[in-house]
Amino acid sequence: MRKRAIFAVLAGVTAVGGFIVPSAYADETVGDIQITGVTVNGGKDIAVGLADKTITVSVTATDPSGIWDADFHLWRGTDPDNPAGYIKPNEDTTPADCVASGATTSTCSKTFTFEPDQWLTNADAGTWKVGVQVWANDDSRVQRDTYTSTRIQRFSKLTANASPEPVATGKTLTVTGKLTRANWDTDSYAGYTVQPVKLQFRKAGTSTYTTVKTVNTSSTGDLKTTATASVDGYWRWNFAGTSTTPAVAATGDYVDVQ
Repeated sequence: MRKRAIFAVLAGVTAVGGFIVPSAYADETVGDIQITGVTVNGGKDIAVGLADKTITVSVTATDPSGIWDADFHLWRGTDPDNPAGYIKPNEDTTPADCVASGATTSTCSKTFTFEPDQWLTNADAGTWKVGVQVWANDDSRVQRDTYTSTRIQRFSKLTANASPEPVATGKTLTVTGKLTRANWDTDSYAGYTVQPVKLQFRKAGTSTYTTVKTVNTSSTGDLKTTATASVDGYWRWNFAGTSTTPAVAATGDYVDVQ
């Protein structure tokens, strides 16, 4: 059921999208064509939960004859000739959506859809290289196996609850919460264990949270600590994120101090 054609651990595969992949893959420039920029998912990491997620990859390129088409692929590992993983765009055999900004320059885009219940596994979370190919109207072409990189991450959730509510001035508050992230192997959310998470407080009527302390999650992703109540305000947990999991902040829990 897993690992559809859009994603493959390739070995000796040839002729994908007009280029040899990966057995004879190499950077190449023919003619005056130039890539001036590549954008993946609007410049943000690709955080995937349990539902399908579609993102756009775009390349801006220039050539005296104008730009005709482009293609992309994502790969991970250390060797482009023997990648640990390889992802092609949706409908990768069709032309890219190219929009001209002048006679010589265009931005071309394609979409990628990530299906966690079909082919993503937890091992796929992390950094992926972005390969780009662009063709001009006069048959000039440019190919880069690693023009930039992006991160595919396991979407995270974080909760917070402070009690008792209300509480007397100077009394102890107990603040609990839980940090979870998508588990693509089991198609569920599971606790993210032994991770440092900041307990933060925002005084009522202000807009800035201040860190009170840092607490590590338990073996189940749970958080629990105490703090002294002094003024009305909001308590939350804030996780900075890792290479495989995006940053997330819980919604602040308001506590009335009497």
